[in-house]
Amino acid sequence: MAGIFERIAMVFRTKANKTLDKYEDPRETLDYSYQKQLELLQNVRRGVADVATSRKRIELQATKLNQEVERLTLAAQRALESNREDLAREALTRKAGLQQQLSDLQAQHAQLLQEEEKLVRASSRLQAKVEAFRTRKETIKATYSAAEAQTRINEAFTGISEEMNDIGLAIQRAEDKTLELQARASAVDELVASGAIEDVSGGNDITRELDMLAAGSNVENELAAMKAQLTGGSASRPAIEAPEGQPDQAASPSSPSTEAGFNPYDGRQA
Repeated sequence: MAGIFERIAMVFRTKANKTLDKYEDPRETLDYSYQKQLELLQNVRRGVADVATSRKRIELQATKLNQEVERLTLAAQRALESNREDLAREALTRKAGLQQQLSDLQAQHAQLLQEEEKLVRASSRLQAKVEAFRTRKETIKATYSAAEAQTRINEAFTGISEEMNDIGLAIQRAEDKTLELQARASAVDELVASGAIEDVSGGNDITRELDMLAAGSNVENELAAMKAQLTGGSASRPAIEAPEGQPDQAASPSSPSTEAGFNPYDGRQA
């Protein structure tokens, strides 16, 4: 059972790691690391300042103790001059106690001085590392930004970026819809022209009749032209049919009815 839970935990860690890699920006990570190094450098500098402050406080205490030791020395001398050995002894006893305190302060001062020197050297080394990291960070960020821009440009040129894919799909959909509308319009026109469907506007029958008349007139004109070519006559105007019951007024002048004064009513020549 423990092995199953370990595998589940490993899967979740793997998924989380991939998710973090996807959303992690190296430039932000570098900036965060640089900020943490600056905070560490600031803490080291603050430690140096605290040690220096303690050292300075000990120096002030030592100065006061030295002054008190000198005062007690003078007091003991005056007591001896005044035949007050007891006062001189008391002054010297206090002086000895102050000298012991002064010795302890001097030892602490030397220790703090060493600690301060170590912290100063560490601060200098850390500052140099931070400056070097800052330079490297800016170089990496610039390189990453340039590579990112170049990648986007290449993806845009090759059409494999998500934005270009969306634009390409939108253009393809627009073209497909346009072709579909054009095909539908052409199909409807063909159906209306063939009479499979009626034009609800009422103009389909009239248009069809006008087209038929025009087609018939063109056929008659072409037929007359062909006849004229065969007979050698003029085909400038089509033949006009005579009204019913009347002779054709466009008869040829060489007709036998008009030649030699023939009378069609009595069958004799005029």
